[in-house]
Amino acid sequence: MKMIVTEVQGEDLESFLGKKILLMCGNYFYTGILSGINASCVLLKDASIVYETGEWRGKSYKDAQKLPSDWYVQISMIESFGVGL
Repeated sequence: MKMIVTEVQGEDLESFLGKKILLMCGNYFYTGILSGINASCVLLKDASIVYETGEWRGKSYKDAQKLPSDWYVQISMIESFGVGL
């Protein structure tokens, strides 16, 4: 069997620590500054829930509402993530 095995450093949630991130989760999307990670959850500061993204190339989300405090999101619910607006 032929296999290509490559390990790339800095290609995970930890690479976003201290940066704005968008988390696409099972039920909702969340955005904020990724401030903490443990085995079960991540911590977002200046967190918002994104009800409607609008155009992906836009400068802001169409409907993002601030959450009342820092917010924890279960890692098991994250389907994908990337740079936030």
